[in-house]
Amino acid sequence: MAKKKKVSKLDILTLYMDFVVEHQNKPLDVEDFCETVKIETTSFHKHFKSLKKVEKTVFKELFNNSLEVLNESEEFVSFDKKNQLLSLYFTFFENLNLNREYIVIVLKGCKNKIKSFSTFSDLKKEFIQFVNHLEISESILPIDGLEKAQRKFVGESAWIQLFLTIKFWLDDTSESFEKTDILIEKSINTSFELLENNFLKNALDLGKFIYKEKFQKE
Repeated sequence: MAKKKKVSKLDILTLYMDFVVEHQNKPLDVEDFCETVKIETTSFHKHFKSLKKVEKTVFKELFNNSLEVLNESEEFVSFDKKNQLLSLYFTFFENLNLNREYIVIVLKGCKNKIKSFSTFSDLKKEFIQFVNHLEISESILPIDGLEKAQRKFVGESAWIQLFLTIKFWLDDTSESFEKTDILIEKSINTSFELLENNFLKNALDLGKFIYKEKFQKE
């Protein structure tokens, strides 16, 4: 009997995605997956604790791959914050399109439920890190003592926007997913217009006033 080969982290990600597409379903467990693709369970556990972690890592790697491609472009580096975010969205969703069959199967049954947040947890961390790197929150006039809250609010809001866009894309039946492209452009343009008009600054300023008046005087 031939010895089962050891594999890298990337190999496991590829094998898992191929398994899901070929069988049109997720493996029952780690043992089922390893036996089918002919790798040792010890090799699997060297890189991942569970199949759920594999799924989380796939989305993270699709995002990181998109960012790596963009960072190789001198043009991307010269873009302003809005166009860098737009470019990342379009490149990331191109990657999602290429792997749509896998993604639809993996998210089947949870795309409209809160547990899909768990599947995207690693992606969320990477995306918010990118948003923080863009320093989008600096587009808002700082409120004394609330700079960290502003930064967190912008990061979480940007993530919710991406999450909702993914949900929209999953249901998009338009040719070449052109409706998703339209949504991306309109939603990001609107978000930056709100920031540039100091909508968030005013909202946070109001919240700070209410907090002081209602709680600090009690």
